[in-house]
Amino acid sequence: MLVHGLWNSAWWLAPLAWRLRRHGFRVRIFGYPSIVGGPEPAIEALVARLRGGAPVHLVGHSLGGLLVLEALRRAPDLPVARAVCLGSPLRGSGTARFLAGRPRLAWALGRSGTLLCQGCAPWNGPVSVGMVAGDVARGIGRFLSAVDEASDGTVALAETRLPGLAAYCQVHASHTGLVFSAAAARQVASFLRTGAFVADAEG
Repeated sequence: MLVHGLWNSAWWLAPLAWRLRRHGFRVRIFGYPSIVGGPEPAIEALVARLRGGAPVHLVGHSLGGLLVLEALRRAPDLPVARAVCLGSPLRGSGTARFLAGRPRLAWALGRSGTLLCQGCAPWNGPVSVGMVAGDVARGIGRFLSAVDEASDGTVALAETRLPGLAAYCQVHASHTGLVFSAAAARQVASFLRTGAFVADAEG
C-alpha cells in the first residue's frame, strides 16, 4: 500500500504504482487530505484500514513515510511485513521549519506542519523499515536556501537518516523525482522482497 505526501493525492503515486506492479506487486494507494485534514485523522484512518486485514507492505513518500511510521508506532500489531520511506524527513524538515517561521508561507504546511517540523522518534518497532533517499538537489528547499546540496532539493540527506532503520540507500533523483524513478522503484521492490537494497544503488 502506497501513502502519498503533502499537497498530493492518490493519483500522484500512479507512476510508482505502475512500476511496482511491473515488479510483481499488487498495489493499492491510501489517499488522505494532507492540508485540511492533517496527520492525526490520516494516521487513524490508515490504522483502521490495515487492522484485521491481510499482511501488507507499506511505502510512504515524503510526509507519507512519517504517517507510516507513526501508524506502526501506535499500532505495532498491524499486519505489516515491511515498510519503505521515500525521501521522508524522518528527523524533521528544515524546509518545513523555514516555511513555518514565515507567516506568509506557513499556510503551505496546513495541519501537517508540526509533524513535518519535528519528525519522528528513533525507530524501535517490530516492522523492518528502509529508506530510499534522493541526491539530486532540485526542489523548493534549494530555491528557498533551506537545504544544501546534500539533499534531494527539498529534504536534506541527514533528515532521512533516522536511527533504527534497517537499511538505507540513495538514488539519483530529486524529491519529486523519487516517485517517477525506476531506480527508486527497483530498490523498493528489493527491500520489500528481501529486507535489503540492491548493492548497485545509485548515489
